[in-house]
Amino acid sequence: MLKVQFWFLLVFGAISFSGAQAEPGYPSNQNMMEILVSLEQLESEVRQLRGDVEEMTHELRDVRQRQRDLYVDVDRRLRELELSGVRSSAPESPASEVPSTSVGVTSSISKPSASPAPVASAPDRKEREAYNDAFNLLKEGRYDQSIQAFQAFIKQYPQSGYADNAQYWLGEANYVSRKYKVAVEEFRKVIKNFPASPKVSGAMLKLGFAYYELENWKNARQTLQSILKKYPADTAARLAETRLQRMQSEGH
Repeated sequence: MLKVQFWFLLVFGAISFSGAQAEPGYPSNQNMMEILVSLEQLESEVRQLRGDVEEMTHELRDVRQRQRDLYVDVDRRLRELELSGVRSSAPESPASEVPSTSVGVTSSISKPSASPAPVASAPDRKEREAYNDAFNLLKEGRYDQSIQAFQAFIKQYPQSGYADNAQYWLGEANYVSRKYKVAVEEFRKVIKNFPASPKVSGAMLKLGFAYYELENWKNARQTLQSILKKYPADTAARLAETRLQRMQSEGH
């Protein structure tokens, strides 16, 4: 743009200096001035548009980060509530020392000859740190590293209270990395291995989304419709309905 403006200035200066009259078919000095003014206006508008685009890009990045942080915070709070429930339900002393008349003790614990029923315990410090490290990698957008970290966590702590969450976020990390085939397998593991987990409805939703990205319209539709039947009051059902309507409008 500056080069074009400079060229017009040179031509205009040369004509003005020579005092020659514009020949027929060539722009007059007045016309050239109008062109230069228009160019300056266009250049100013382009600068303004670029500034607007950069500002909108920055705002969009901030919105996405806030959404991710909110999602992460909600997940963390839910997990803390789950773990607090686990801690409150666990006995304070070994099963063999609990009197048979204690409230809340199962019959298998009250019988000396029977083995105590397994009681879920809160994750230890190393386990909790390993999960948080993997989760922070995901939150920071370091998806490949988070995938490796979640895989290592699941392998090392398959019975962890965080295992269902770790499996879900493993699917999520692959999904946002556009590894949709892998994401399908990981989300299916959440549904199969943790059927009582609160992450199942979300895993089903993302499973349907992954099928959509793979253009597997049949499985996408079936998965999303199953959410409406199994979890009609869940937020996942509303999002599934929206995607189904989108598929219909697209002719899928």
